[in-house]
Amino acid sequence: MDQNTSTNFSDLIKKSVLENFNSDISIITILLTMSIAFVIGLFIYLLYKRVFSGVLYSKSFNVSLIGMTLITALVIIAINSNLVLSLGMVGALSIVRFRTPIKDPTDLIFLFWAAVAGIVTGAGFYTLAVIGSVIVGMVLFIFIKSASFETPYLLVVNCDSAESEQAILQKLNSLVKRFNVKQKTVTDSGVEMTVEVRLGQDDPRFVNEITKLSGVSNAVLISYSGDYVSQ
Repeated sequence: MDQNTSTNFSDLIKKSVLENFNSDISIITILLTMSIAFVIGLFIYLLYKRVFSGVLYSKSFNVSLIGMTLITALVIIAINSNLVLSLGMVGALSIVRFRTPIKDPTDLIFLFWAAVAGIVTGAGFYTLAVIGSVIVGMVLFIFIKSASFETPYLLVVNCDSAESEQAILQKLNSLVKRFNVKQKTVTDSGVEMTVEVRLGQDDPRFVNEITKLSGVSNAVLISYSGDYVSQ
């Protein structure tokens, strides 16, 4: 009696597991899943392009968001179709390492969103994928676009004396919202300063006023964000 019950329970578990895998994937299911994944990926692509606020927009990274959604959906379709294949893919994907550095946390959010959208779509939860993506997109759009960003700049100034340096700092105090001296190099030929400046209004014409000061040989304004610099 107990043995039969145990056997039946074991068979029931095996049957329930195997029923979740369908080796016969219809063309309609594949096309529908990939189409929805593409639409969601395109939505992520357009939203990222719309809300991007960094210095250098990377089109290749943005296009990769569409590819991430489609490829992830394709993998999940294959995993759902065969138990042995799913175990093999889990083992193969566990050794994959991504070396591309993600410097902006917002980029990481979009990358994770694309992967999750592909997983949910590939699993067949189309409604969840679409509604969830719309909600996430609305939240990101509202919070990113409504935030007021101050574009940081690096001002590199070369002058000939300490008096000129003091005049530069006084002029910056009246022209910019705030500033912070990041680096100062003193040589026999003069002084070079690297100053981080924040503008009240995004108007870099204040550099013209700096170059007019006595003793200033040149001034270079560089827009930067975080760890990388764009001139």
